[in-house]
Amino acid sequence: MDRRIHVLSSNEPGPVPAQQTVVHTSPRGRVVACDSAYHVAAGNRDRDVVCNASYAGVLPARFIASHRPRGAIGMDCGIGMDGAGIAGLWYLEALDIPGAAVDVMTVELGNGVDLFERAVISRLNEPARRCGVREGMPAKEAALLMLEHDPGTVDAPSAITNRTVVHTAADGRQVVCTDSIAFGQEEDRGRNVLCTAGHTGRSAVPYLRDVAPHGFICSDGGWGRDGSGTAGLAIVEADGLAGATVDARTARMGDGLSTWADGTISAANTLAVARGVTVGMSAREAAVRLLEG
Repeated sequence: MDRRIHVLSSNEPGPVPAQQTVVHTSPRGRVVACDSAYHVAAGNRDRDVVCNASYAGVLPARFIASHRPRGAIGMDCGIGMDGAGIAGLWYLEALDIPGAAVDVMTVELGNGVDLFERAVISRLNEPARRCGVREGMPAKEAALLMLEHDPGTVDAPSAITNRTVVHTAADGRQVVCTDSIAFGQEEDRGRNVLCTAGHTGRSAVPYLRDVAPHGFICSDGGWGRDGSGTAGLAIVEADGLAGATVDARTARMGDGLSTWADGTISAANTLAVARGVTVGMSAREAAVRLLEG
């Protein structure tokens, strides 16, 4: 059977590039399936979402990005050493192209149609998330979300804080996630617990003092020589600030929500310990203890 061209509707906009199968059409464009990233073509530019059965690494992303489709879904190929199987997602993110990868155990390698019909999303970039794509979602649903939604206008870097309230106590005080302690606000002073995602070295201390939250959880930054990634914990005790760090291996640097959702406590200062925080505790539990203590 020749799977190179399969037109579902006679009124589709423009010709279907060779070696692609159209699996969905809408007034905004098409979802096309192809067995390799090398089959993405100029005819997909600014219109189509491409489901390609290549790994989602940097090399395939370069070929995909050269034709700027509306979105792209590839395979994670087990993630691999140094995350090479999905590294292209951030290459696409830098160009504001929604991208995602499917769990390789849910797809037949080299079969783009199977990826669309049966695979499940395992990883995605921020533009895809802004389109509504989520981990664990069927690839078919993810592709349609990319097709029907634009990732939106990207704010200037200084305006991107990703501030999210994840817990509210009975008295109204909150656990707030933000991607850097530098993004704390006046309303956090002496009131809220901040889950942030930068290291807790000496350079974080001026920001911690400036915000002065009721409590904080940052990253240990991989610990560093002489424990320098957590040095700020002891320094800010003199300011009455209770704080802890998460193991950088358990939560994503630069992602405060990951600190809250994924992080495991690796260190805490004496003020945090007095509120019940212990090494090995989940950041979720630690944050609530810091808030209620």
